[in-house]
Amino acid sequence: MHTNLTLINTIAAGLGLALILGFICARVKLPALVGYLLAGVIIGPYTPGFVADTEIASQLAEIGVMLLMFGVGLHFSLDDLLSVRKIALPGAVVQMVVATLMGMAMASWWGWAIGPALVLGISLSVASTVVLLRALESLGILGSITGRIAVGWLVVEDLAMVLVLVLLPPLAGFLGGHPPDSSGAESVGTALGLTLLRVGGFVALMLLVGRKLFPWLLWQVTRTGSRELFTLCVVAAALGIAFASAELFGVSFALGAFFAGMVLRESEFSHRAAEESLPLRDAFAVLFFVSVGMLFDPYVLIEEPVHVLGVVAIIVVGKSLAAVALVLLMRYPLHTALTISASLAQIGEFSFILVGLGAQLGLMPDEGHSLVLAGALISIALNPLLFKAIEPLRQLLREHSLLVRRLEARDDPLAELPRSTEAKYLSRQVVLVGYGRVGRRIAQALKAAGQPFVVADQNRERVEALRAKGMAAVVGNAGDPEVLIQAHIAQARMLVIATQDTLSLHQMIETARTLNPEIQIVVRSHNEDEAERMKAAGVGTVFLGEAELAHAMARHVLAPPPLEKAH
Repeated sequence: MHTNLTLINTIAAGLGLALILGFICARVKLPALVGYLLAGVIIGPYTPGFVADTEIASQLAEIGVMLLMFGVGLHFSLDDLLSVRKIALPGAVVQMVVATLMGMAMASWWGWAIGPALVLGISLSVASTVVLLRALESLGILGSITGRIAVGWLVVEDLAMVLVLVLLPPLAGFLGGHPPDSSGAESVGTALGLTLLRVGGFVALMLLVGRKLFPWLLWQVTRTGSRELFTLCVVAAALGIAFASAELFGVSFALGAFFAGMVLRESEFSHRAAEESLPLRDAFAVLFFVSVGMLFDPYVLIEEPVHVLGVVAIIVVGKSLAAVALVLLMRYPLHTALTISASLAQIGEFSFILVGLGAQLGLMPDEGHSLVLAGALISIALNPLLFKAIEPLRQLLREHSLLVRRLEARDDPLAELPRSTEAKYLSRQVVLVGYGRVGRRIAQALKAAGQPFVVADQNRERVEALRAKGMAAVVGNAGDPEVLIQAHIAQARMLVIATQDTLSLHQMIETARTLNPEIQIVVRSHNEDEAERMKAAGVGTVFLGEAELAHAMARHVLAPPPLEKAH
């Protein structure tokens, strides 16, 4: 009896080959995701041998996108999103416009018509959420201000692409394609209005109703004591909300899953939900990269090498330079600008959807489809290398570029304390690096105890808000000596590092001890291995979140019971 095992064959072949090639790449010091992409090429329809089902692989990859965005939402609050709106919103819009114009100019030079050139340009302007999140998680900076800016930037891009996908069919006739039905100016306006209404309705429903309903539902399931029901509830919520958002509101699966995670974050079990869904997220994320490789036709590298080079140059170089310029213009530090630019130097799932729709509407030739897929594969493979090059490139630019040194030394009113700052903030004060959820609570305790302190944070909006409240604060990455100098670290009593960005930790400590050998240092750690390494290196007093929680609970348990009142 014949049985259709297409799904099993696709998963087994994809994961098995990805494991082998990922392991080989890791042993030769290449990113493992290069192996995942090569696995997809090998089992794809353009290479001989076994061919997996492309349609099933793409659906499995979509599940991976949903679970990954759900996981990000579990660690990303609405406040985090709003805190980076002043850079993420204009930055994403301007960067998309610049990249689209570059793509259109290149396609016009090839002789393409305006419609296909526009579709190609837009497809090169939007980055892959999956690639970005994997990169930020591997670096441990997803929760940092730089990570929040990058995630907020891509949320804006996702919203913009939802509008593009809705507006492209009614505009196809004007752009030289063949629209699915008769379209006019009125239908374009109607489509835009309905899209904005649906997206706004979805966001409002999730924030007003979802923030109360889904945490309550998770609590009810938890009360059963069944671990499998808890896991099932988490996965069902992630996939169910994502699917419903796409079907009922026209929002992308990724965006729907992201908001699902944000509303479930209100539950006290959000950390457990993140842990329970982690294995599934990792497995399906691998299938995403395999599915990208399956779509790639290697022959395009032989037939159109110059065109492929042009597409990759816009994605990796053009978008990166545009992002660096925009972030620096908004007075963020060079390290943040380089990290954001590396985050955006790739394309992925939305680009595939757009070129597919363009082909249906007669706005994308077969050559364009192959070029976009080639650009995606190459840019995704190069992306981990770009992240590794950030710090060496930053040092090189600072040493050899007068312009970079001038940019970092420019007169930024938030980069130094005002002349009117009281003397108590300039000597024997506490320098608090990071004003997130942990830093904010430390600041509240210091203020209640009457201990003067100076905050150093990379978020300009946060520093502006602190200044408006009369608090001493400077903006910048505390890994740069200039930031700690402006916080008067040389006269400080203590340095408290409460930021999640541990990449600059040793530089902060080195600067502080060079300028103030007697300073006390307190560091926040995120796991036991990291805490042990910090203690062995003598960085100061290290606090581990789980350990401090256990100590607090133990003190409560062992505390003497209160005396009963006599009746």
